[in-house]
Amino acid sequence: MTTGGVRRIILCADDYGLSPGVNAAIRSLVARGRLNATSAMVVARSLTRTEAAALAALKREAPHLQIGLHFTLTEPFAPLTPGYAPLNGEAFLPLAAMLGRAVFGRLDQSKILPELHAQIEAFIATFGFAPDYVDGHQHVQVFPQVREAVLAVMREALPGAWVRQCGRVTPLSARLGDGKGMLLDLLSAGFRKRAQAAGVPFNAGFAGTYAFGAAADFATLFPRFLDRLPDGSVVMCHPGFVDDELKALDPLTNLREREYEFLASNDFLELLNQNRVTLS
Repeated sequence: MTTGGVRRIILCADDYGLSPGVNAAIRSLVARGRLNATSAMVVARSLTRTEAAALAALKREAPHLQIGLHFTLTEPFAPLTPGYAPLNGEAFLPLAAMLGRAVFGRLDQSKILPELHAQIEAFIATFGFAPDYVDGHQHVQVFPQVREAVLAVMREALPGAWVRQCGRVTPLSARLGDGKGMLLDLLSAGFRKRAQAAGVPFNAGFAGTYAFGAAADFATLFPRFLDRLPDGSVVMCHPGFVDDELKALDPLTNLREREYEFLASNDFLELLNQNRVTLS
């Protein structure tokens, strides 16, 4: 609920576990009160027990911090369950292939269900507690067929947890030019209906998508994310420090450092104050 016109948002850093540099940047921002959520990738090799313990220690100091499962079904990562399919060699499918199969109903939910259970169990074994919420790497949780599996497992295994929906509430005119965001709007419309019917809570609004190009200026984009964003919304971000492991896994490298620099700055705090937005 809003208090005196102040909006509370969930500023979520995706990809905890992707690399040591990403982990360190996220913990640094959490410790400074610049984030109040982060999503952990249990299939990534840098989500060790040591890295998980360091993040869990911050949660004990700041109980409002939420740590979620970043459910992963796309390359270059590999499944935890030996019978998972389809695969690209030993890894999950590329994003485009996964989305195409999902849209045309060519996925086997009997393979997705045990993989999600396995990732939830790995999260609990690593952190010592269940995830506060579930979202998805490259937004797989809102894909057709995947979404039904996610909602079914959450009802059974994670009562009380919420799930991220990725639909925006801004007028259509404000969304034009963001093809990725418009696709997520479309996918999330069906996802919200199913989540509501399943009794799984979800965030009010969503922001944070942009074209990950060399010219992208996160500091300029961030005010747009807050424009007309309702209370209880999620803003997604990807801060990190570049290291060799990140370079090997993900093309989003220097942009992560730009995001970190802005979120660590006084300009970020001033922007929140100007927009009457809080993280706590």
